[in-house]
Amino acid sequence: QVQLVESGGGLVQAGGSLRLSCAASGRTFSSYGMGWFRQAPGKEREFVAVITWSGGNTYYADSVKGRFTISRDNAKNTVYLQMNSLKPEDTAVYYCAVTYYSGSYYYTEEKYNYWGQGTQVTVSS
Repeated sequence: QVQLVESGGGLVQAGGSLRLSCAASGRTFSSYGMGWFRQAPGKEREFVAVITWSGGNTYYADSVKGRFTISRDNAKNTVYLQMNSLKPEDTAVYYCAVTYYSGSYYYTEEKYNYWGQGTQVTVSS
């Protein structure tokens, strides 16, 4: 079992920044990486970014490239999502998730096995 706890969400004005954290505990040593997804009201959950534990390879959704940065601290089993130049359309509940999958479909939520409870990010215009 893996437990994930997100933090760092909140209310911010457009153009501002937030940093989300996701602390993992439990059997994470065999996982491949951790990702962030988000779900806006009335919309499906969508991929945001993913990072591998070893090598630190990163992949981003086109909508956040150049504004968001995913990083990790292996010693703390923690992944971060630095969000800059936030837009109202970034408003959503953000979830972190663990994946054991190392293929090319990293953007599909079915490839993720454990999920956090989510943290709300609200960007006002």
